[in-house]
Amino acid sequence: MIPLTRLNGTPMLVNSDLVKLAESSPDTMLTLIHGEKLIVRESCDEVLMRILAYRARLLALVASTSPDAEIHRLVAMASLTPSQLSPDDLAPDLKKTS
Repeated sequence: MIPLTRLNGTPMLVNSDLVKLAESSPDTMLTLIHGEKLIVRESCDEVLMRILAYRARLLALVASTSPDAEIHRLVAMASLTPSQLSPDDLAPDLKKTS
């Protein structure tokens, strides 16, 4: 869950796995996978960074309980900003063949 703020200043926690879409128009509107819409004070970039940070923490927790090398690679990637990742990092097995 990530902490966000409604337009009226009320804090709330949002299950980041339910966020389908984030739009700025000019307020940030989140559309959840079941169609509910939430308008929040945070920018789309801030919502994205909170989701990424939350998921990185989850991966780190899993990695600390597993000796699997692939999990450690994913955790290392989770600490990068989206602009530092390439499609090959995210799906190394899906190399383009021409």
